[in-house]
Amino acid sequence: MEIPERASENVAKVKDILNRARAEIGKVIIGQEEVIDYSLIAVFTGNHILLEGVPGVAKTLLVRTLAKVLGTDFSRIQFTPDLMPSDITGTNIFNLQEGAFHLVKGPVFTSFLLADEINRAPAKTQSALLQAMQERQVTIDGVTHELPENFTVFATQNPIEYEGTYPLPEAQKDRFLLKVEMDYPLENEEKKLAMQLLGRDSPENILDSGSVESVLSGDQIPEARQALESITVKDELVSYVVDIIRQSRETDSIQVGAGPRATKALLLSSRAFAAINGRDFVNPDDIRMMAFPVLAHRLVLRPEYEIEGVTVKEATEKLLESVAVPR
Repeated sequence: MEIPERASENVAKVKDILNRARAEIGKVIIGQEEVIDYSLIAVFTGNHILLEGVPGVAKTLLVRTLAKVLGTDFSRIQFTPDLMPSDITGTNIFNLQEGAFHLVKGPVFTSFLLADEINRAPAKTQSALLQAMQERQVTIDGVTHELPENFTVFATQNPIEYEGTYPLPEAQKDRFLLKVEMDYPLENEEKKLAMQLLGRDSPENILDSGSVESVLSGDQIPEARQALESITVKDELVSYVVDIIRQSRETDSIQVGAGPRATKALLLSSRAFAAINGRDFVNPDDIRMMAFPVLAHRLVLRPEYEIEGVTVKEATEKLLESVAVPR
């Protein structure tokens, strides 16, 4: 299948934007190349991402840097058990001088929202964020308000501390395109960071000094998203994605498999992954590479397999082995 000349130009444009974004983010974030790529995939497919990592691995700094590089605004919410829906969405305040109510917008009215330790808020608060994630709008006192077109949630979870947390509803987890583990830096990366911290070149100083440039403005992001549609996904690869998702419901170790939204997530993320790697077509390796971050938060293992120590990653690897790869 031939790619029209105009389509090839679109793909080249997206590749250039992504490569420049990676380079600018790399000025601040040392290592974490895979996490950076996955974050860019979430943004340029118009979806949300769940980041899991211990404190201090630069999750907040990553999102701040992304906002700077992509020319958007940024807000952060620290989720706590006493956080109320109005703390996220905002509320109407009565102005005595004017004798009228005025909307005071909450932090959700932004382009990039960092939902820090998202699993520390109760279900009532999560429901307010769920509407924002799914519909990109919020309802305050019966009135619906639209959120920015580039609204993206970067949610974080601490994988080692679950006291006082609330498990995320399955419906909300399914709204995240990807779940990504943000691990400790490698030894050489941590040494480089330590040397920077001794001088004035700490990552925070680099970001705040203006050394990081924006590669595009926020209103150009939708154009880049549209350009991704030019990337070819052959029919047999669409069938391959569907087979993987359907097989997740038939695998012995998996109690609850992935739903149709996972099919969409795997197709969109594979297409963006191909663009990041400079190709105007998707191949089976793209799909296999994106399968784990797409399925990591969507699969529920059977208790007997969890007791035996089987992990979601191992179950996903077995799942991929059981599905024939198109030739």
